[in-house]
Amino acid sequence: MKHEIEAVWMGKMQFNALVNGHTIVMDAPERVGGEDLGPIPKPFVLSALSGCTGMDVVAHLRKAGKPVDSLSIIVSGEISKQPPIIYTSVHLVYDFRGPEDAQAEALKAVEVSQGITCGVSYMLRQIMPVTWNVVYNGSTVFSNRPALETQA
Repeated sequence: MKHEIEAVWMGKMQFNALVNGHTIVMDAPERVGGEDLGPIPKPFVLSALSGCTGMDVVAHLRKAGKPVDSLSIIVSGEISKQPPIIYTSVHLVYDFRGPEDAQAEALKAVEVSQGITCGVSYMLRQIMPVTWNVVYNGSTVFSNRPALETQA
């Protein structure tokens, strides 16, 4: 089995990618010759990570019978200063809202996703540090981010 997409140049800097029957528009800002009709490509890596781990976490919580009220995941990628411009590290913040008795299972769900099931995170960890914080009802309950980085 394999995944395959097709990206078609639409003119100027725009490419439309067909992904599982869905069109994803990628473009560049006007200042570099695009029309800003869609996001630049690189942040899609961060989007893929958020979706992969988010779906893992929700599925784990559903299976455990510990639903939460909400989950948002903020993913930030540090960018290199020299070409090629690449992500040098990635950090996720899982922000849960829900009943207190679901907190431990939410933390476990993140650990399982990051340690076992999220293939996007696994791939990224082969080339750069991937760290995360878990916030539950407004309080940080876990962080594996080094202390120096949390102050930046």
